Amino acid sequence: MLIWLVELSDKFQFFNLFRYITFRAGASLFTSAFIVFLFGPSIINSLRVRQGKGQPIRADGPQTHFKKAGTPTMGGLMILAGIVGSSLLWADLSNVYVVATLLVTLGFGAIGFYDDYLKVTKQTDKGFSGKARLALEFVIAGIAVFFMMRLAMATELGNPRLATSIAFPFFKDLFLNLGIFFVLFGGFVIVAAGNAVNLTDGLDGLAIVPVMIASASFGVIAYLAGNAVFAGYLQINFVPGTGELAVIVGAVIGAGLGFLWFNAPPAAIFMGDTGSLALGGLIGSIAVATKHEIVMAIIGGLFVMETLSVIIQVGFFKMTGRRVFLMAPIHHHFEKLGWTESQVVIRFWIIAVGLALLGLSTLKLR
Repeated sequence: MLIWLVELSDKFQFFNLFRYITFRAGASLFTSAFIVFLFGPSIINSLRVRQGKGQPIRADGPQTHFKKAGTPTMGGLMILAGIVGSSLLWADLSNVYVVATLLVTLGFGAIGFYDDYLKVTKQTDKGFSGKARLALEFVIAGIAVFFMMRLAMATELGNPRLATSIAFPFFKDLFLNLGIFFVLFGGFVIVAAGNAVNLTDGLDGLAIVPVMIASASFGVIAYLAGNAVFAGYLQINFVPGTGELAVIVGAVIGAGLGFLWFNAPPAAIFMGDTGSLALGGLIGSIAVATKHEIVMAIIGGLFVMETLSVIIQVGFFKMTGRRVFLMAPIHHHFEKLGWTESQVVIRFWIIAVGLALLGLSTLKLR
């Protein structure tokens, strides 16, 4: 919204700052953090009163989790308020990538909110029907991917073939053209990212910091991929318009920092599906927009690890009646082994940093 102030730069040179993505990304970070810090306490108090018993605790979970009973959930509302409010102020809302990413974020957030609502009102860890939830997620993601694909195909400066193709890291010109079926692939990437972050959100601070790390990584990628000079130097795919997504990433980091203030152990509020689904979908959307879907599996390797642990656990149990892990997702396995919650969280943060650096290194290895 405030980007229109660039028009005043002829009279007041100061407003020329609003032309720069880096300036608006930084301003977006501080704005979203301010929004969360300002409204966070009132949102927490309101949710605590309305929810009563708070988020249900899994009966088969680690014993240390029972002391968290009564902690309100739906903290994702705070995060979404920071991201959306800041993005509306600082991002270019005429940019299709920005609109599509916000569509996924809000759509997934709404699905997560309904899931959290059912869990809180029924006091059960079973919420929205899994099949119905996935179907809605695919519809939202598919619509977003379709419009991003159409924009990429219509952009004269870009590569129309790239719009419907999977680009492979480490190779300059290796593509797999899926045609219209790219909508299905892109939708799968976004849905998988949303649910992977959702599975990771099981301990205080466990999900939000890796989300900020992955978001910051994709902010760098979006900025570079959207700049013809930098993309040419690094020999990565130039995708005009994606640089603007760095402004949304700034909002994610700021909102994440604000939320972490309240989510730090012992958490005053949980993110809930409201936040985890929305944030995962947002990261997945940026990965699809920048044509770095495969790199996302590296940068978001922690989320992949959590998801695989659940798939392996369920599949192996159905085949043999036995379990591979003491409990899935895998962060609970380490808790059962005797790791304290803070040990699990901090060590997983370290893994997230290492994987993000590994993923960013692929930008130069071409």
